[in-house]
Amino acid sequence: MQSSKSFYLQAPKDPRAAYLTPENFPVRGDGVNDDTLGIQAAINQVKEEMGYGVVLIPEGTYRITRTLYVPKAVRLIGYGQNRPTFVLEDNAPGFDQDDPEDKGQSKYLLWYVDRVPKLGEAVRDANAGTFYSALVNVDLRLGKGNPSAVALRTHFAQHSFIAHVDIHIESGRAGMFDAGNEMEDVRFFGGDYGIISTRTSPSWPFVMVDTAFYGQRKAALCTQEVGLTAIRTHVKDTPVFAQTPDGFYEKLYVEDSVLENITDTALVISLEDNSVGQINLRNVACHNVPTLARFRASGKVCAGREGDYLITRFTHGLVQEGLGAHEEMRTLCEVSALSAPPVMPESDIPALPPVSAWVNLKDLGAKGDNCTDDTDVLEAALQKYDCLYLPQGWYIVTRPLKMRPGTRLIGLNPISTQLVVPDNCEAFGDVGAPLPLLEVAPGGQNILFGIGLNAGANNPRIVGCKWCAGAGSYMNDVKFVGGHGTMGWDGQNQPSYNANRTADPDIDRVWDYQYWSLWVAGGGGVFKDVWTASTFAAAGFYASDTHIPSRIYAMSIEHHCRNEVKFKNVRNWKVYGLQTEEEVAESRHCQPLELRDCANLLFANTYLFRVIWLYNPYPYAITTQGCRDIEFAGVHNFTQVKYTMDNLLFDRTSGLEVRPWQLSSLILGEKAEKRPPVTCPAVLNGLPQKLAGGFEFPDAITTDQKGNVYFSESRMRRIYRWDAAAQTLKLIWDAPFKPLGLAVDTLGNLLVACEFIIPKGATQGGRPVVGDKPNEPTSYGTWYRADAVVRMYAIDPENPEESVRPLPLQDMQGVAKVARAYYPGNRWRDSNDYLQKAVEPCEKCFVAPDGVTIIPYCYDLIRMSTLSPATPGAPFYAVDEYLKRTVRFDVDAKGALSNPQVVAERGEYSVAQDACGRLFVPNGQLYVYAADGAPLGWVDCPDRPSCVAFGGADGKTLYMTTRSGFYAVALA
Repeated sequence: MQSSKSFYLQAPKDPRAAYLTPENFPVRGDGVNDDTLGIQAAINQVKEEMGYGVVLIPEGTYRITRTLYVPKAVRLIGYGQNRPTFVLEDNAPGFDQDDPEDKGQSKYLLWYVDRVPKLGEAVRDANAGTFYSALVNVDLRLGKGNPSAVALRTHFAQHSFIAHVDIHIESGRAGMFDAGNEMEDVRFFGGDYGIISTRTSPSWPFVMVDTAFYGQRKAALCTQEVGLTAIRTHVKDTPVFAQTPDGFYEKLYVEDSVLENITDTALVISLEDNSVGQINLRNVACHNVPTLARFRASGKVCAGREGDYLITRFTHGLVQEGLGAHEEMRTLCEVSALSAPPVMPESDIPALPPVSAWVNLKDLGAKGDNCTDDTDVLEAALQKYDCLYLPQGWYIVTRPLKMRPGTRLIGLNPISTQLVVPDNCEAFGDVGAPLPLLEVAPGGQNILFGIGLNAGANNPRIVGCKWCAGAGSYMNDVKFVGGHGTMGWDGQNQPSYNANRTADPDIDRVWDYQYWSLWVAGGGGVFKDVWTASTFAAAGFYASDTHIPSRIYAMSIEHHCRNEVKFKNVRNWKVYGLQTEEEVAESRHCQPLELRDCANLLFANTYLFRVIWLYNPYPYAITTQGCRDIEFAGVHNFTQVKYTMDNLLFDRTSGLEVRPWQLSSLILGEKAEKRPPVTCPAVLNGLPQKLAGGFEFPDAITTDQKGNVYFSESRMRRIYRWDAAAQTLKLIWDAPFKPLGLAVDTLGNLLVACEFIIPKGATQGGRPVVGDKPNEPTSYGTWYRADAVVRMYAIDPENPEESVRPLPLQDMQGVAKVARAYYPGNRWRDSNDYLQKAVEPCEKCFVAPDGVTIIPYCYDLIRMSTLSPATPGAPFYAVDEYLKRTVRFDVDAKGALSNPQVVAERGEYSVAQDACGRLFVPNGQLYVYAADGAPLGWVDCPDRPSCVAFGGADGKTLYMTTRSGFYAVALA
């Protein structure tokens, strides 16, 4: 194998960097002396003195004997004719034993953390707020006799990465545990595994380009829920390329790669019938790979071919081929023979000029002190020099800057090296056409690398960067500063919101008051590791009027008020690992992705996310107009609360929408044909008929003994009743408390589970109000605000205002008889343990006035969409909302649940069962199953269904709430 090649042949000059030399720190770099404490001292110095920055490491061999901790926003960067190497000594103490208390049960050479632990303090792993950390141009060796060793633990988030690193795992377990954000030019040699990873800390996809895995003993990759996107990876001499543990899913996309000598199988796929699992391979060449895929649950095998062959396309998961088509689970495999052994494709990542060619901006007179106006120096330098290096500093800019064709602008950390426009800057004020902070001239092969662009606030004409550069250009590691991820000059985190999360902390800074952050106007090239989250901008990314073949790798676009991503008249682009996020304060009505008049676009592993705080529905994650030849290979529309964006996509040209939230492949061709509505005539009598409309998000449906139907609009704090006899709808509740779920006891009392916000300083009988809430944390943290609790009330539907009675919590064991128990019809459990948690015994319950109807005090009452009845001795059905599937439970005499069994790989909000035992499951449309899970068909619904229940005078009418309406359909 080719030896590693140094990326930085000499040290960049930076007075704010920490240089790891014997003159500055107790290190030798001779491979003999222990350099652990010296390296840690350099890391700590950067964090303590600046809060962010870089440690520059000269060529040498650094002997390590214990874990090094690298905190947020600190980067380790090697330089020299050869890469520096960190070597874990042979038989290092503690690296030979598993740690059962550790998530990865391993010992780490470099552990990326939120902050360096003090003596005796627990380690705080890197998390969704750990930004700007990196390891660059440093090789790692784990030595012999260290079977529990892992080189890197990297559970970090945006603008954190590993690049230009060889990892010799040798006797160790893996090269990396818990991947994050992106990785470039990393090679893994030996070990049990190359990478072992659970879900990334913010749940975004992980993108790796130009990587290699050689000689792993068990598998190159063992990952779950990572959203792993691999472009140009070379895998050789290992039993398995990529495997997913049993019971977990992966969203895997692999392109332009080579697999050689895979002795067992290339892929081991779990949860094979579940929509959240998405596997896509494109243009993957194989040499001696006899088995392409093996499915854990069924044991099915997808064979490869003898000799050399090319996987043109392999897709497994939920597939929808065209607007108007219906989605279905499929495995597609297109393979062709190769006439010669495969060769790895060339990288499309442009090389940086050597450090010797960099012109230091501070040597030209710039200060970068966050005070002096450096505009004149920058303008002159951009006109004179082809390659400018910006040492760490914040450079004040008060006029637009222009890069000539071919200019390179280079920094080493986009939070510690910024171009900063002051608020209310005169040059960017008033009303007019867009004015860029930085404009990149048309046609050139430009580079913008490792720099933050801070457009300030209240600059209405500003664009962060107008990019007109041509093919071969490169933007990497660029942060559009503002909003989330902002750090102050002193290195401290800056809040994104005021105390009430309703506006900016500075009331004079106006959101959505300037043009787009990144505007690709007729240009193109490669865009990698870009984070654009400025709340002040109209959109994070806007590409217009370009047909230049271009690629995006790992772009995070978040927290805008109206648009996150806009493409207009764009062709020939590939987008890998695009992620959007909407927050409650600014993004309640934000359109994540908009495509107009576009063609020949690929989006691979696209993640579209709304945060837990959002309380309003939104109709579409993606809108298209005048588009053709668009493919989404792996798309994930999700949130932890019930307000997932209603539908994945709406095409304004045809008026058609795509309902599924999870798709392994969605292809939009030139034409879209609306198919006739599908009914299920053997089960239901026609299509659902609309009874009422105009609601915001009706759910929490339940029925009483007379067949009357109740449902709520929780945010509007309203409850409605449909009178089955009179066929009329009436508003019966309009109260201060938010109804979360409804139930009915045997006496006809309506039971209302409400969210109650405990007022600050509230007392009851002279004592503070205390509320236990079934709101336990999972890997995302606590579900909801700490002062929110669940309260249960009983009301008389005929006289609701005068009959509200709170139900106290009682011990479950104290209830003598249970006629019916109500549980959440849908629960979210992202720790993949729904089947275990849903049957955990409940110690307390609410008891209805009839004394025999109970609501066990279980997790997820605070975020449910409905309460569903469980009758002792009969099966109970509910939805594992995280994995979108329906589960059957046994119910004992006390109303407790046991023996969970997955019966259908669909499910979102609720399940209804008729007298024949058939199941009715909303999942974009209304799906019908036999009691054992055998599919019976589906019914097209005019609007996305949410909650269902049987009612009516004879109990044979299925009532259904949708995003804005209330419907009914009778049994056949």
